[in-house]
Amino acid sequence: MADLHIPIDRGRGAIAGQVATELREAIRQGRLEAGTRLPASRELAKDLSVSRGVVVEAYEQLVAEGFLIARVGAGTVVAATARREPARPLERAPYYGHRPTSPDLGGFPRERWLAAVRHVLTTVPSDAFDYGDPGGVPELREELASYLKRVRAADVSADNLVIVGGVAQGLSLILHVLRSPKLAVEDPTSHRQVPLLRRTGAELVPIPVDEEGLRVERLRGVGAVLLTPAHQYPTGVVLSPARRAALMEWGGVVLEDDYDAEFRFDRDPVGCLQGLAPDRVILSGSVSKSLAPGLRLGWIAAPPDLAEAVRQARGELDLGSPVIEQYALAHLLRTGGYDRNLRRMRREYRKRRDALVRALAEHLPELVVRGIEAGLHVYLDLPEGWDEAEVVAAAQAEGLSAEPVGPMRFSEGPPAMVMGFARLPAHHADDVIRRMKVSMSGQRKG
Repeated sequence: MADLHIPIDRGRGAIAGQVATELREAIRQGRLEAGTRLPASRELAKDLSVSRGVVVEAYEQLVAEGFLIARVGAGTVVAATARREPARPLERAPYYGHRPTSPDLGGFPRERWLAAVRHVLTTVPSDAFDYGDPGGVPELREELASYLKRVRAADVSADNLVIVGGVAQGLSLILHVLRSPKLAVEDPTSHRQVPLLRRTGAELVPIPVDEEGLRVERLRGVGAVLLTPAHQYPTGVVLSPARRAALMEWGGVVLEDDYDAEFRFDRDPVGCLQGLAPDRVILSGSVSKSLAPGLRLGWIAAPPDLAEAVRQARGELDLGSPVIEQYALAHLLRTGGYDRNLRRMRREYRKRRDALVRALAEHLPELVVRGIEAGLHVYLDLPEGWDEAEVVAAAQAEGLSAEPVGPMRFSEGPPAMVMGFARLPAHHADDVIRRMKVSMSGQRKG
């Protein structure tokens, strides 16, 4: 276990940030080598005369950045892939990820997940690995029902939950069962889900989104609507209380994609619509943002008759989701590991969002930043005449996850773009945005 020299300037404040910075530089410069075990948070806190929470926050920051690895039962060690050269301006920003909505996969709780899988493999009877209920493992549905009631104010039980392979599959199954000829969708919306929705045979009816969310008064002649009320994609707007009330009065079927509900920063939590009208609101969610998209674990909560129809359709199509992963997620929920990981990543994403917003304000004040109260992306209004594609290309050239809003619209609109911040470490934001501005200087903006 390494002894550490960490100077602290208590007059500067932000002690956790100072500790993280000193450790980061020690790793970069080779003073802390790969595999070096760091002191336990309680011991280091005592040595530095700070609270244990300060050290925990610093360790979690560096784990999220990939400099450290936290191993259950083995402490915290320096990662083998951590950089050890002196810090210097980067020639090319090393951030990857094609979608602005993607989480930081380096933050996946590998050790907690491994511990959960080990627990499953050593405690679950062999019969549990046979073909099971296509609606999902009962233990997971019980834990999810409890979680959704506690965190999202949902009106659910294990009986009206169905485990699916992510929100995309859940929507496909719901529309397959509803057989609705017309489906209202938000305008703008994620252009990646449009082909999926059309493949179900639904006729899409675009409804404009403004600063209060979906224009509910435009819902005429349709029987169902799909919307993201907690944090609309791409605009980041939260459905206002007035619009929520109007939607409840409207009376049609609501397909609620609980997108970005986990990561809120500057506002109080907003309960899901399903809790207001469980008889006609179908709630869908997943762990794609909170853990990792590759797990392909999601759920839908629907009225009992519809939930049974979806469960039956799931059984006819592919016999259900992998059971080991379901048991592992149930274990994480039951033991509190899922909540702890969410709190850790919420703190980290807020730091990254704040750093990106500051950098944009300093280097590109022409861009109007919106939709930052929650989620993993920012919505940027571009000045009139600017070319979306060129600005996005400049951002992507610096490794940023960015997309133009134009392809997400059903109708014409002003130039805008979305930019993800989940994979952009806070200490790199200023340099990357500054270089983005330089690369844009010679481009035509209209």
